[in-house]
Amino acid sequence: MANTTSDEQDVSRDEAADLLQELARQIRGDGRADVEVGNKTIELHPASAMTYDIEIEERSPMIGGQRETVTVSLGWETEDD
Repeated sequence: MANTTSDEQDVSRDEAADLLQELARQIRGDGRADVEVGNKTIELHPASAMTYDIEIEERSPMIGGQRETVTVSLGWETEDD
C-alpha cells in the first residue's frame, strides 16, 4: 500500500528557497530526514544513492497565460537496517 501526503501553498520567492534549502539540509548526510508537509512531519530514510529528476515546463501566453513550472523528484530504494 502506498501513502501520499501533499501540501500546496502560495509563498514568496525567498520562502520557496528557504523550504528547498531545509529539504536539502534534511536529505544531506546520513540517517533519517524529517520533512514537513503542511502540518505533518514525515520521517524518511534516504539511501546513499538516489535518482534525481528535474522537469521544466514553459507555457506560452497563447495557452491561457504565461507560466513556468519546475518539478523536482527524488527517489530511492529504502535500505534495510
